[in-house]
Amino acid sequence: MAGRRGALIVLEGVDRAGKSTQGRRLVEALRADGHRADLLRFPERTTEIGRLIGSYLVKEKNLEDHTNFCLDWCKQPDVGLPKPDVILFLHLSPEAAAERGNFGNERYENSSFQEKVLQSFSRLMKDKTLNWKTMDASKSIEDLHREIKSIAEETMQEVQNKPLGELWK
Repeated sequence: MAGRRGALIVLEGVDRAGKSTQGRRLVEALRADGHRADLLRFPERTTEIGRLIGSYLVKEKNLEDHTNFCLDWCKQPDVGLPKPDVILFLHLSPEAAAERGNFGNERYENSSFQEKVLQSFSRLMKDKTLNWKTMDASKSIEDLHREIKSIAEETMQEVQNKPLGELWK
């Protein structure tokens, strides 16, 4: 039997769906309840490569753009990484995202590109080896937080004595 462990919980969604806000709120709430919790972001914009990606996204630097890779090719570097116990997809239409603050400040924050992102997530969610849960990101910040926290706590209980899986193996 595997030892007691935490849960790997991933938040996904289009730009401005609330991933950063909800991630911070979840970590704060779990810590307040006495759990050890860490927040990891990608890109992590404090590292050298993260700063390069960040400067590209905010249009400070121009780099060769390779956004037309197929989804299977893009998944290859992640094969064998720890498999998320749950992926919470914060669903928000590109039109609703465009109404949120600072939309358009980054290179790919436009409705047509975000629609493509949404379509790619739809294809990814067909992978039944992953535990996807779709959340309505148009809810209030607090209502969405309560729902996310509830699912996180349930997931933590379910996986505490199970081994961590490997992604796409």
